[in-house]
Amino acid sequence: MASLDLSSFSYHKFVEFAFQEAKLRADLIPFPSHLPYKFRSKDNNIMLHTLSFHAPPKIRLIRSLTVEGNSGMQVLDFAVFPEPEFDLPIFCANFFATANLSIVVLDLNPLYDVTIDTAYKHKYYRELLPLGQKYFELLPWGGNITSESLRFFSPIVIWSRFSSSQFKYGVLYSAFMEYFKAWLVLMEQAVKETSAFQICRNCDAQHKYLTWRAEKDPGHPILKKLVGENLAKELLRDFLFHGVGSLGTKTFLDYFPEYNCADGTVNRKRSVMGKSYETRPWDTNGEFIGNGPG
Repeated sequence: MASLDLSSFSYHKFVEFAFQEAKLRADLIPFPSHLPYKFRSKDNNIMLHTLSFHAPPKIRLIRSLTVEGNSGMQVLDFAVFPEPEFDLPIFCANFFATANLSIVVLDLNPLYDVTIDTAYKHKYYRELLPLGQKYFELLPWGGNITSESLRFFSPIVIWSRFSSSQFKYGVLYSAFMEYFKAWLVLMEQAVKETSAFQICRNCDAQHKYLTWRAEKDPGHPILKKLVGENLAKELLRDFLFHGVGSLGTKTFLDYFPEYNCADGTVNRKRSVMGKSYETRPWDTNGEFIGNGPG
């Protein structure tokens, strides 16, 4: 099997497109507490590059982290978080590539669990189902995903993993462009919430999402290996999932008590429910059908 030549592509093209497209629809302002940052990994073989902006009144944070170098790995972590006055989904693109394996997560992450909240699902995803169908076969379901993670995904999520010999850079770039344009349309159409209760509810939902990601995101071990535990924690809480320390005061165990160990610490397991989904758990109409093994 031929290995992927990582010098033949770069995720910077994705980042450039996204920020240029966002600038057409919003006034991007450098995020107050973030500076564009380039730094090398501990062994100097990998470069990490960050960018972040906000765009009042709708975008609380739009940010990217790219990782590239001569160690056979490239990473893109790109996200857009709405202001709490809007219940917009969170745009999420997590791409990981090595010479032998590529892992892709691309979604408009819902603020509310769409397996339960059908009104929210219809509001944001009903019109986007054809877009998802366009890419589901090109970027097929990547295998087991836990019930815990699934609650933060939508019916149009692209979760895929494939060998380097199957890598399709053009397909992935096209999917990224179309999903991001779709999010920007939703953003333009979004109406500001005036109910204090609903704004508080949106804020809590986003904080819950950030708290989960800051604690359980599968990319954390990679960051720790590259830059050390202290800088990794700083990147997670202050950059990648900014707001986990300011949008709310609840802890991880407040939101997810099922992870509480007898000594009061957080269970390090990715899943405590023990249920996972081997194939796409939504039908073509976006209805949740399940199919987990347990």
